[in-house]
Amino acid sequence: MREVVWSSESLRDFDAAILHMAKDSRNTASIVADRIEAAVALLAEIPIGHPGRVVGTYEKRVLRTPYIIAYALTDDVITIVRIIHERQNWPSGEWPDQ
Repeated sequence: MREVVWSSESLRDFDAAILHMAKDSRNTASIVADRIEAAVALLAEIPIGHPGRVVGTYEKRVLRTPYIIAYALTDDVITIVRIIHERQNWPSGEWPDQ
């Protein structure tokens, strides 16, 4: 299994998404947080995403959520680069606007 490293940007993305959802429903926010964390853990074991829009990255949609995990791989490490809402403006080759 690869070591998981979260970039500072991905941690900000994750925190912002969960805090935003928690304003309406703490339960929903908790469920989505759990699903994102479970998807990251699975990627550490089996990186089954597809090539990303940004060179050198891969993407994996988090099931039953509107989120996409963008990540980079080495033989030993999976780096979570961003956690992105599917509705964000995300042009090919660039990261979405904050």
